[in-house]
Amino acid sequence: MKIKITPGELKKQRDALQRYERYLPTLLLKKQQLQLEILQQQRALKERENFLSEKKKSAEDWLGLLIEAPGIRQFLVPEKIITAKKNIAGVDLPVFKGLEFEPAVYDLFLTPFWVDAGLERLRDMVSLREEIRIIEDEISILKHELRITTQRVNLFEKVKIPEAKEAIRLIKIYIGDQMTNAVGRSKIAKNKIEEVDLGEMAV
Repeated sequence: MKIKITPGELKKQRDALQRYERYLPTLLLKKQQLQLEILQQQRALKERENFLSEKKKSAEDWLGLLIEAPGIRQFLVPEKIITAKKNIAGVDLPVFKGLEFEPAVYDLFLTPFWVDAGLERLRDMVSLREEIRIIEDEISILKHELRITTQRVNLFEKVKIPEAKEAIRLIKIYIGDQMTNAVGRSKIAKNKIEEVDLGEMAV
């Protein structure tokens, strides 16, 4: 790192150091918030995956009956995915709110009686799968942001702040030496003047 050894550069480096030290706690807080949110979302993901697994097991007994009504599969494709947004540490994240399905219209006389209940359960599972997908997206976004934030924290802690402190130290030493030399030269000049004055007085 090349720096100018001047009072102006000293001020510039001091200002930069102050800026870095003021910004670093904000970055550290953001990093902490992101880590906490990732843990919470990972717990939520595990919970929803377990819930989906339970629903699948409870539906095993009658899922085979879908062969009797293959036409209901069309009613399992959502028309609309409803999401909202939340902001965590300056990062916008999607939040699952629900799915909208087209109304299931079928012949009540020709369709087995269990189809209504079966369709509702299957839609619940489709909804859970979509919720899981969105939570996975959230975690992915958070991890990406955490990587960037961690890189910035490391840049400030390990590079920018130490560089600024070292620059300030070097400039202060140099300026201090210059002042000491100037004082020394001033004393020598003063002594010479005094010697000349004394010599003239002796004459």
